[in-house]
Amino acid sequence: MTAEGTRTPALMIQGTGSNVGKSLIVAGLARLFADRGLKVRPFKPQNMSNNAAVTADGGEIGRAQALQARACRLAPSVHMNPVLLKPETDTGAQVIVQGRRVATLRARDYGSRKAELLPKVLESFSEIESGADLVLVEGAGSPAEINLRAGDIANMGFAEAADLPVLLVGDIDRGGVIASLVGTHAVLEEAERRRIKAFLINRFRGEVALFDRGLAEIAARTGWTSAGVVPWFAEAARLPAEDALGLAEGQGSGPVKVAVPVLARIANFDDLNPLRQEEAVTLVLVQPGEALPGDADVVLLPGTKSTVGDLAFLRAQGWDIDLAAHRRRGGRILGLCGGYQMLGRTVSDPHGIEGPAGTVEGLGLLEVDTVLTPDKTLVEAHGLHRPTGVPVSGYEIHIGRTVGPDCARPLVDLDGRPDGALSADGRVAGTYLHGLFGSDAFRGAWLAGFGAASTLAYDAGTDAVLDRLAAHLQAAVDIDRVLDIARSR
Repeated sequence: MTAEGTRTPALMIQGTGSNVGKSLIVAGLARLFADRGLKVRPFKPQNMSNNAAVTADGGEIGRAQALQARACRLAPSVHMNPVLLKPETDTGAQVIVQGRRVATLRARDYGSRKAELLPKVLESFSEIESGADLVLVEGAGSPAEINLRAGDIANMGFAEAADLPVLLVGDIDRGGVIASLVGTHAVLEEAERRRIKAFLINRFRGEVALFDRGLAEIAARTGWTSAGVVPWFAEAARLPAEDALGLAEGQGSGPVKVAVPVLARIANFDDLNPLRQEEAVTLVLVQPGEALPGDADVVLLPGTKSTVGDLAFLRAQGWDIDLAAHRRRGGRILGLCGGYQMLGRTVSDPHGIEGPAGTVEGLGLLEVDTVLTPDKTLVEAHGLHRPTGVPVSGYEIHIGRTVGPDCARPLVDLDGRPDGALSADGRVAGTYLHGLFGSDAFRGAWLAGFGAASTLAYDAGTDAVLDRLAAHLQAAVDIDRVLDIARSR
């Protein structure tokens, strides 16, 4: 509340589908309004992603909301994303509420229980809007998914509960934007249609004036008016992707070739973002069914939401054979979090956390063993890279403990404790630390080991892209109208 009897201005950004650009629209608007001197706060009632961020108080939220908090020049809070769903199988997900794991549920069971979470979501929203000048709320997927409308807390269900006006985003780059906007109008209830105050066209390529007739058709068929047409923003690729839809291809043509097998339950893949941007790196994302390239300098095993399941998936692709051959050729291997666990001799799950209780054989590339445990480590971490002495920082988000002879050669020291492991020849390494490559000093030292140099200031570059995204939206969107809509609440 902004004053006695008034409500905090707020606007919900919904989309005609997943990956239409909602997250970056919110991030760009957040930076724009923050630069105007407003106290802006991001909020997403429900997110589904295995790309999570750790908050200072040891909770976890979607990585997109952490980026939006950064756009607001704020530290992330668990209340910015009170419900986070982290898929573990095709039909089930870990449920995180206000930063803490509460259950693992099948999709059918979650669907029948999600309405129970609305009080927690509204509690978090109240925390976020307290003291704010403006709250920018992001929907999930699309309100047109009317099969999910009962008990909805992600789109119109939340907009109704919090009484929020809505701006609807459509992605013209994928084609069919007129149909997606008009089709959304067709399936919504009349009260939901009225809640949408304007629409926004995103990712337009070409001359905007050529779409004037399209805007007129959408307005005529829906009664909604346009808030703008946002041209394609090429630098969006330099910001962390929210989900695995952003992992379609690698990037770069530098001398250091880094191969990353895309696991079925890949998690926290924003670890790759700094490498994407390094001029010295060629990042190759190896899709299922493809072989690991024989000329890779290093194979990076990323994090996973299901170590045991992705070990089986990795073997089904033949990547275990490729990794063994890469090792025999003298290639380097680095495992991050779940990737680190896979590199060991065994992974034991005595409590049946990831499936049937038992022990599975690891890749045997590090002399370590992992036991999965019910307690979850969620902590921001700072320290030093043992081999070079350069500073590192990031976060841990994992279950399990790893021990063994190679742990006597830790990769990093974090807040006074050793973490990770190195093989005797130093060519295979693993660590629980996410965000390792976001540390400029470490990345520079790591590339120097391949005879290459870093040219990237990662954090400063991310902020610069957010600034340019804000300017991009300023030029394309009726910003005063957007603010008026938020204040009409």
